[in-house]
Amino acid sequence: MLWRKGLLFFCLVAGFLAVLFFLTSILYSNYYGRMRDDEALNAFQISLPAMPGGTIPLGGGIESLRKSDPEKLINPLPMTTAVIERGRRNYGYYCVHCHGPGFDGKATVGQSFYPLPTDLLDPLVLSQEDGPLFFTISLGYQRHPPLYFTAAAEDLWSVIHYLRAMAQNNGEKKTPR
Repeated sequence: MLWRKGLLFFCLVAGFLAVLFFLTSILYSNYYGRMRDDEALNAFQISLPAMPGGTIPLGGGIESLRKSDPEKLINPLPMTTAVIERGRRNYGYYCVHCHGPGFDGKATVGQSFYPLPTDLLDPLVLSQEDGPLFFTISLGYQRHPPLYFTAAAEDLWSVIHYLRAMAQNNGEKKTPR
C-alpha cells in the first residue's frame, strides 16, 4: 500500500515536471512567435525610402484658413461662363440636397434640420463678400457641415460665383444637374 502512494507521488511529480518543461520550452522557443520577432514592432529598424521634395506640406491647409481673416479672402476664379457652369455642377454635388434647386433651403435633406438651411438668395447672404461665404462654407456653421474636407477650394469658389450669377439673373432659379 505504501509503495502505491510513493508511485502515485512519483507520477504526479514527474507529470508536473514534464508539463513545466513543455511550457517553458514553448515560452522560450520560436514555436509560437515571440513579440520581439514581430515585424510590426521592428518596423523602426527598417530604413524608409527618401521622401520626394514637397511631399509634406509646410504651409496652407485648413489651419491657415482657420487663422485667416475671412474679409481678406479673395475669390481666385474669374467669373466666366465656364466657372459658373462648374459652380452649377458643384452646387448639384454638394449643396442642392440641403439648400434645394431653388436655393431656398427647402430640399429633402434640409427639411430634417433645425434650423432649416439658409435661403441662399436672401439679401443677408448675398450682401456678404466672397471671402466670408467661402470661410463659412469651408469650415461650417451651426448645422452646415464643413466642406473643406469634401470639396476642393476651387469647387467651393465656383459655387459662390454660381450663386452670384443666379442672384444677378433676378433670382432666376436654374435647376442644378
